[in-house]
Amino acid sequence: MMAERWTYTHGLKDLGNGLYAWLQPDGGWGWSNAGLIRDGDQSLLVDTLFDMPLTRTMLGAMQDATGLAAEDIGVIVNTHANGDHCHGNGCCPQAEIITSEASAREMIEVPPAMLAQFKKLGGQLGPAGSYFADIFAPFDFDSVEERAPTQTFTGQMDMKVGDKAIELIEVGPAHTAGDVLVHVPDDKTVFTGDILFIEGTPLMWAGPVSNWIGACNRICEMDVDVIVPGHGPVTDKAGVRRVAEYLKFVDTEARKRFEAGLSARDAALDIALGDYSSWGDAERIAVNVDTLYREYRGDGVVTPVIELFGLMAEVQETQRA
Repeated sequence: MMAERWTYTHGLKDLGNGLYAWLQPDGGWGWSNAGLIRDGDQSLLVDTLFDMPLTRTMLGAMQDATGLAAEDIGVIVNTHANGDHCHGNGCCPQAEIITSEASAREMIEVPPAMLAQFKKLGGQLGPAGSYFADIFAPFDFDSVEERAPTQTFTGQMDMKVGDKAIELIEVGPAHTAGDVLVHVPDDKTVFTGDILFIEGTPLMWAGPVSNWIGACNRICEMDVDVIVPGHGPVTDKAGVRRVAEYLKFVDTEARKRFEAGLSARDAALDIALGDYSSWGDAERIAVNVDTLYREYRGDGVVTPVIELFGLMAEVQETQRA
């Protein structure tokens, strides 16, 4: 298996031919991956990290390995709007920042100041706040210097990094409103953002689930050997299929309970995860079921995020019991 060439340890992995992956075990809440594509004097950074210190550490390791300083990064592509993939944008004030139009809109909705406030309130917000403060304890949201995208696209955008052809492929809404794949065809490599959580539980904020499964199928149809997920170890197409299988499983189980009249909360507590229970952050089933119920109802009513964190805290306690 090609993916076995890169041990899942913290730091920079040389994928070959000017491509690198930055991995952050254990891949749980906030511990995202990123990538670097370089050819000649041109470069593209696939995502930044959840805060400025983490991103500076990554950029320092990239400079040590390649001689490429932070101020030399020409382009950043944010694969989606979640902060663990874009809050470090300010570390490269000169870079052009590209993302999908939908992701750019979504970035405005959850600024780092909001995350910092939730984290400070913590237990004052009940179990939801305690859970939030606990999972995001390692991250510094107060010092984030935001940089918004400077260019957006819809559908697909083709570009070059030196002589390397790059395809930016919008596959959202799925995990979020505007998920983007970064495909490097000649190097048979794709950086997937959070379309892939490997050895961790996928988290469906947006849906529909069919789009996400379709995105997995699209990756499997690509001529790629190296697949860098948004969280977890470098993987192969078997890993992609496993994510699609989880999504199909949760869809099937949630729909049964929806049709039986169970609430989203009761359904999330009732679904037995089986083999998937060993994946990290299994309590995300709560958000996934809630999003699926919204899809089934067709009413577009979004549950407030703090309620979802409370439900995940409740499911986590039940799973631990």
